[in-house]
Amino acid sequence: MKVAFPVAPEPDAEVAEAARLLFAGPVDFLKGVVAMDGLPPADRPEVCFAGRSNAGKSSLINALTGRKGLARASNTPGRTQEINYFTLGEHSYLVDLPGYGFAKAPVAVVAKWQALLKNYLAGRPTLRRAFCLIDSRHGVKPVDHEIMTLLDKSAVPFQVVLTKADKLGPNAIKPVLEQVETELQKHPAAFPQIVVTSSEKGQGIATLRAIISGLD
Repeated sequence: MKVAFPVAPEPDAEVAEAARLLFAGPVDFLKGVVAMDGLPPADRPEVCFAGRSNAGKSSLINALTGRKGLARASNTPGRTQEINYFTLGEHSYLVDLPGYGFAKAPVAVVAKWQALLKNYLAGRPTLRRAFCLIDSRHGVKPVDHEIMTLLDKSAVPFQVVLTKADKLGPNAIKPVLEQVETELQKHPAAFPQIVVTSSEKGQGIATLRAIISGLD
């Protein structure tokens, strides 16, 4: 049976304001983790952000938190080689995962952080949802299926977040949504809503904040 993947609706005003206040509160970089034994205590819910190198993870985290320099953006694909933890007040952890796919790093380094990524996704009991970032200009690529399949096997629900929607014309997003919906049919762990965002224009940010604030 085909599953529908509609665009996530905007939250109502009360929910949006509560989520805005949460993200306007204390948000701090906690630590960068290079091995499983470096993970912080599993003492609160967490959500993680995964995406191809240069899919816009750092920009999205900065837009969500309203802090331009919280997550470091880089024009060099694959620069993020750690699992970076941020505290969202006492509410939860925001987790920035290493970019996957093309990376300008030694093969051994790439292999090490890919192994860390797999171990994290399979073994973190407080992980409530993974957000898979897909560049709106490119849609789902074969390398995205690798991380989605890993999430399927790890029984981690994931939700696709389309980034850089401002780079497309008003009618160009429709075929992208259709392509993403078709590809997500292959993944049982896919959450049946897509979030369309633009970190530059603020599109979808209130929606994503509300989703994250509602995960306990």
